[in-house]
Amino acid sequence: VQLVESGGGLAQPGGSLRLSCAASGFPFSSYAMSWARQAPGKGVEWVSGIDSDGSDTYYADSVKGRFTISRDNAKNTLYLQMNNLKPEDTALYYCTRGGLRVGARRDASGQGTQVTVSS
Repeated sequence: VQLVESGGGLAQPGGSLRLSCAASGFPFSSYAMSWARQAPGKGVEWVSGIDSDGSDTYYADSVKGRFTISRDNAKNTLYLQMNNLKPEDTALYYCTRGGLRVGARRDASGQGTQVTVSS
């Protein structure tokens, strides 16, 4: 299983970023996928999950209405569109296998991509 995130960087408050996660080594279209994040000095927070065919999505209250999770099973790629970014969104963002909803099991993750929101 390999998950490689990209797309992180520095954004201003109110700005946008789009994260991508390239998956390989397993049948991507058969698995729910999710994003999680870890801010400095804090624990890992589940952010959003999507089922195997993309028909159902779930979001943490902290990002609902601002973030959109999606996937392209033909490209084995998971996405997270982040709009109206806030300083509290600053964190290392991980692509994870499983984790459709908060508390659901996640059994693999990538190395993460850093998102920093600052003026």
